[in-house]
Amino acid sequence: MADGVAGNDYSDSNRAFLQAFMARSTMTFAEAKPVLAAIFSAHEGQPVSADDVTEEDLHSYINAANTAISPFDLEIRSTLPQLRLDQQENESTPSERVYALVNTTSDPVMQLATTYTADEIAFIKRILDAIFDTNNTRRSEAMVVSGIQAIQLAKASTDSTRRVSGAATQQTQGGAAQSLTMSQAEMVLKQLVEDGWFEKSRKGNYSLSPRGLMELRGWLVATYNENDEGARVDKIKFCAACRDIITVGQRCENRDCLGRLHDMCTRNFFRMRQAEQCPVCKAPWSGEKFVGERAITSMNNRSVQNNRRMTNTQRESDIGPSTQVTSLAEDGDESDILSSIHCRRKHFQTTAMTLRLAGAHERAEGHVPYSSDA
Repeated sequence: MADGVAGNDYSDSNRAFLQAFMARSTMTFAEAKPVLAAIFSAHEGQPVSADDVTEEDLHSYINAANTAISPFDLEIRSTLPQLRLDQQENESTPSERVYALVNTTSDPVMQLATTYTADEIAFIKRILDAIFDTNNTRRSEAMVVSGIQAIQLAKASTDSTRRVSGAATQQTQGGAAQSLTMSQAEMVLKQLVEDGWFEKSRKGNYSLSPRGLMELRGWLVATYNENDEGARVDKIKFCAACRDIITVGQRCENRDCLGRLHDMCTRNFFRMRQAEQCPVCKAPWSGEKFVGERAITSMNNRSVQNNRRMTNTQRESDIGPSTQVTSLAEDGDESDILSSIHCRRKHFQTTAMTLRLAGAHERAEGHVPYSSDA
């Protein structure tokens, strides 16, 4: 179908396709089929069904468009979505590839300036800091921000954010960024989702969309991967199979290892291998260490289990405090241990206070405690 329509010359059909793409910013093959069918129908003077449009047609038009827009630092790129909003996580149906028109300069300020104000861009950058720095730690690579946390970031910090690009500095050099109201922050978040920059999960967490990851890839790496006191810190990690940025998927059991795999890449990656091993350090791959919002659920479950374990050990009179702490150190993380010790200390303090109150009440009533010597 592409032959004679796209051809070697950039025609009105190609311009129509690019205009349709620019109006949407992102597009899947299913969404592109009726667009191309309408273009083919107008070009050939007879109806063309969307079912007759092939992926080769789409690729032909994308290649022609990329040749035309490359001098303007624009490019149509593609990726597979990591967060599946419309299907169950374990469903075997493959995700549909997403095509996005991206600005290859990779500066979020330049790309957002036409739609958002300087204060709104500063708010967006605070959200990105929360996603890729605050909520992306060695223990938990959540890389999401909750709705509540995002609204709290509407207030501009008194300290200048350490991750401010030169363009952002130029845009706000006339004065410090101002805070947004809660209603303004909610509207910006809604607009970011509608514009295809952010995605919102069923649990209400916000993350960067496929378009955002493709368009900001270079900026994300330059901003969040750095040398910290001589040690390399890689906040932005890549799937060992497809080499794209990973924000949802699985990670190696070894926290010092950079082995990461998208959920969608895991099956294909291990299909041709005899054993499921980390692609980097070759350690056994359990599939139980996660990247994305499942990392939060997994960490919370471990904390609950450790707290229950502490409650049970408190009931055992033959187990001393040192034994309890050793058991937790073997099974739990450091923060889980501290949390459990805090709960145990609070329990002991409450028990002691209850005993003191009971003794005071008995003395006030003139009761004499039972004694075997009486």
